Amino acid sequence: MPETASTTRAPDALLPSLTPLLHEWLPRQRWFAGKGRRVTGFTLEAATELLPLDGPGPGLLHLLVRVEQPGGPAGTPADCYQLLLGVRTQLPPRLAPALIGRIRQGPLAGRAVYEGLRDPRLAGLLYERLRTPGRTGPLRFHATTALPPALAPRMLDAEQSNSSLVYGDSFILKIFRRVSPGANPDLELPLALAGAGCARVPAPVAWFESGASTLGVLQPYLRNSRDGWRLALDALADGREFTAEARALGRATAEVHLALAEALPTRRLRRSETEQLAAAMDRRLHAAAQAVPALMPYVPGLRAVFAAASGADGGSAVQRIHGDLHLGQTLRGSDGGWAVIDFEGEPAKPLDERRSPQPTVRDVAGMLRSFDYAARTHRPWNADWAARCRAAYCTGYAEAAGTDPRTDPALLRAYETDKAVYEVVYEARHRPDWLPVPMSAIERLSTSR
Repeated sequence: MPETASTTRAPDALLPSLTPLLHEWLPRQRWFAGKGRRVTGFTLEAATELLPLDGPGPGLLHLLVRVEQPGGPAGTPADCYQLLLGVRTQLPPRLAPALIGRIRQGPLAGRAVYEGLRDPRLAGLLYERLRTPGRTGPLRFHATTALPPALAPRMLDAEQSNSSLVYGDSFILKIFRRVSPGANPDLELPLALAGAGCARVPAPVAWFESGASTLGVLQPYLRNSRDGWRLALDALADGREFTAEARALGRATAEVHLALAEALPTRRLRRSETEQLAAAMDRRLHAAAQAVPALMPYVPGLRAVFAAASGADGGSAVQRIHGDLHLGQTLRGSDGGWAVIDFEGEPAKPLDERRSPQPTVRDVAGMLRSFDYAARTHRPWNADWAARCRAAYCTGYAEAAGTDPRTDPALLRAYETDKAVYEVVYEARHRPDWLPVPMSAIERLSTSR
């Protein structure tokens, strides 16, 4: 498709007219990362009309907006967000929950502005653009295969740091809300895995971008699958073991790591880098103990865990990894096979950090912590169930990888400890009733060898 006219007719006046609405609406969104900090202003990075705003039907306005907020990390730019806004003269009752507000002045005065992804007509338009690779202003659309036309869209309500649309139970489109320059790992890594022939990860079939930023990725939708978190909770509720599933999941994780090592560069971790990793973990522990005094009695033992990792000889392999692996990032199909999804990494961390090579035991540690969390949902707390799952997962990993993650105990323990320290702070702030989950791990990790 040839490039089309893209910027609105009065871009300088557009943002001021939207500012009062965005001030109210943006901080309430689950994917807004700047909660708790005051919004002081907006900067318009790009405005693209994907559907004309002055036509007879709804218009679709694509915006990249930088949000100014004091109190962020020093030296880092303000967060940039991707917005897809529907514009109508009158909003149908079925779209009333999507309303952002009505514009009082500027080029869209009198129009209703709403979350465009919740309008099936506008969500369908986005899919059609992905079907026809090309440019619309600064936006570039890519596809690796021919896609079927006219698939009915629906927006998933389980939004977190992104928004997702399912098309006809065949494809799922993830829209990245907070965008940064550079390839998003949730596109980069699945493409690399597809090239390596790894069937554990759904291969991207289309995506779109602006400049160097990935904006959205379309992948096959595994409609007959269930996520590992729900499966684990069901097993606990039914009083069933989950060790066979954990062992198979360990093998799947290892297969993904092996394929990533084949597709992308690897190297050895230098002793100085190990020391830097451990030092950063120690600093996070110090800050966490100041925030949550319950950690204080365990600080000497936890510091010893990080010191042991710092004193290791180095030489561990580092490569691209998942970066945020837990049971909720896995899907088990009707055939019993496991798939791994959501390779974006921890969205709160800078993109460069998420794209850096890291030890594979970091992913393993994340999954080990996830088994502990699943066990906590059972009453009474079934800690032995979690221990058996943890052991089975590592065994399965070793079967596929040829090396057992438990043979690198200092680094594995350090990553698991660092994760538990983060969890303590999170639970103390947001879910105090869950604080015993990471505190139990803190007690175990600070005293066991």
